Amino acid sequence: QVQLVESGGGLVQPGGSLRLSCAVSGTTYNPYAMAWARQAPGKQREMVAVINTDSSTSYQPSARGRFTISRDDAGTTVYLQMTHLKPEDTAIYSCHLPTLNLWGQGTQVTVSS
Repeated sequence: QVQLVESGGGLVQPGGSLRLSCAVSGTTYNPYAMAWARQAPGKQREMVAVINTDSSTSYQPSARGRFTISRDDAGTTVYLQMTHLKPEDTAIYSCHLPTLNLWGQGTQVTVSS
């Protein structure tokens, strides 16, 4: 059974960086597109970044230029490198595998001084 497990969240000061990881378990090869989404308190979940099967990427406008999504060759680990973090980036960040409609449990990112 394929599962997604995120890690790497935490508390960071404005302007800081974090790297989130999403481990895709239950398979040794994942060719599907993957995404990172986030949900801030009182707000709807929003897609932040997507990496497609050809490794092309797309970003929400607020994340473009600051966040980078990547994956290892087997597609079993997906990363979200976040830089120049802002307080409005505070949210629960979740990994998503759209083809199988799978979500991870999420990891909290808090940007505060």
